[in-house]
Amino acid sequence: MSLRVDLIEGSRIAVRSLVNHRLRTVLTTVGVGIGVATLLAILGITQGMDTSFQAQLASLGSSSVYVAKQPWVQMGNWWEFRGRKNLTLEHLEAVRAQCTLCGAVVPVLDENDDVEFMGRTLNFVSITGSTGEYMTVAGFETTSGRFLTDADNEGRRLVAVIGADLADTFFPDGTSPLGSTIRVAGKPFTVIGVLSRKGKLLDQSQDLTVIIPFNTFKSFFKGRRSIDIGIQIKDPEQMDKAEDQLVGILRRARQTPPEKPDDFAINKPEQLAATYEQLTGALYAVALGIGFITLLVGGIGIMNIMLVSVRERTREIGIRRALGATKRTIITQFVLEATLVSAIGGAMGTLVGLGGAKLVSLVTPLAATVKPSTVVFGIGFAALVGLVFGIWPAARAANLDPVEALRDE
Repeated sequence: MSLRVDLIEGSRIAVRSLVNHRLRTVLTTVGVGIGVATLLAILGITQGMDTSFQAQLASLGSSSVYVAKQPWVQMGNWWEFRGRKNLTLEHLEAVRAQCTLCGAVVPVLDENDDVEFMGRTLNFVSITGSTGEYMTVAGFETTSGRFLTDADNEGRRLVAVIGADLADTFFPDGTSPLGSTIRVAGKPFTVIGVLSRKGKLLDQSQDLTVIIPFNTFKSFFKGRRSIDIGIQIKDPEQMDKAEDQLVGILRRARQTPPEKPDDFAINKPEQLAATYEQLTGALYAVALGIGFITLLVGGIGIMNIMLVSVRERTREIGIRRALGATKRTIITQFVLEATLVSAIGGAMGTLVGLGGAKLVSLVTPLAATVKPSTVVFGIGFAALVGLVFGIWPAARAANLDPVEALRDE
């Protein structure tokens, strides 16, 4: 019962003290607010970037893997990877015939080249050669027209499915691209479909792309190339088993000796996620460290102001102790005051920080996400800072000698 009374009475005194010392209160809350704003802005941007990156990874196909001559992320000797034997259609057929956990299996070839239409040219466009099932493996959808078919591939037809960036650039007035003739690497192709927008992956647009039949690609882009093998796994829960099965099939097909390491790479979106975490982990740690240091400075400011407040109210403390107030009552009063001023600063800082994060996301490519838990964290953490840094001033106030405190002028 007495604790509840202490909390209620302490809260009243704390509020009255903050109101009576408005300038001091404002300056203290600003110090904490800057720290919380910095921390929350960093959290909002980093959470947004993480959410955006996960969405980008999902666009690759959550249940797909890509067998290639080289890994997507090369941490070793790149010359070693270049010296590997090419992957061929024979290897693809071995996977298609023997992999019981695999669904769609498609060949994939890539090249970057110019695409032209009616005097407009887009440079460094991703040209992909594949078959009809590539739509399933890569997670593509069409907004108009159709995707490639086996007949397109077998007949080496000059047809193309274009990405959203090409459709927006070549047909800005909203005219349907279907049936139009574009020039891919100088060759005429009829547009038969338009892909839905997929966005960027690691700051590279996935919509600046043209997909043509695999056999047509081989006819126009000569040279001995290693194909990639795109594979959709039937059951995502069996991804690890499917990967083990693929390793066995490919080692046999490529006649890799038992004592030799794999001379191919099985690439998965999760590998990009691990690399992303490695690249951004240190950056996030430094940024959060700056936020915490700023908040620490705000906490020290609270402690300093509370020590000044204790000095100014020494006589008041002495009177209250003489009238029967316990040490716990005094401690509760000053801790509540420190916590309250810090929480107010935290609320202000949360609004400013998340607003700043949103502003950054509007004017830059960086994404920002505002989660309810982040708002609660900002205010709660600020209140905790006030609680921690208010303990020492509160203890000093409670331990004042009542007689000496009454003599203070």
